[in-house]
Amino acid sequence: MAVSRTALVTDIWQDIVRYALSYLLLVAVVISAFSVIYYTHVNRQTTSELEVLLSQRDELNIEWRNLLLEQNSLAEHSAIESKATKLLKMKRPDTKSEVIINLP
Repeated sequence: MAVSRTALVTDIWQDIVRYALSYLLLVAVVISAFSVIYYTHVNRQTTSELEVLLSQRDELNIEWRNLLLEQNSLAEHSAIESKATKLLKMKRPDTKSEVIINLP
């Protein structure tokens, strides 16, 4: 029994040595397959993140344009004057209320 077991182990070892190149190629193919799967997954995740970032960029550009339009409309002289008149009850000074100060 021990002799047949030893013979079996010897035969298996000889087959491993004889086909070592085939086993190495098999391991290389499996590693290559798993690396293709992994990098495909990483590529899809990165593409998804890129789409989200591009969408956020577009939203921020739209918001920036709206803020520029709002700034331009608020900066107009007539808008400022009407808000000062309505909200703060301000009015233009007349010539009697003007005070001129001369500096030496």
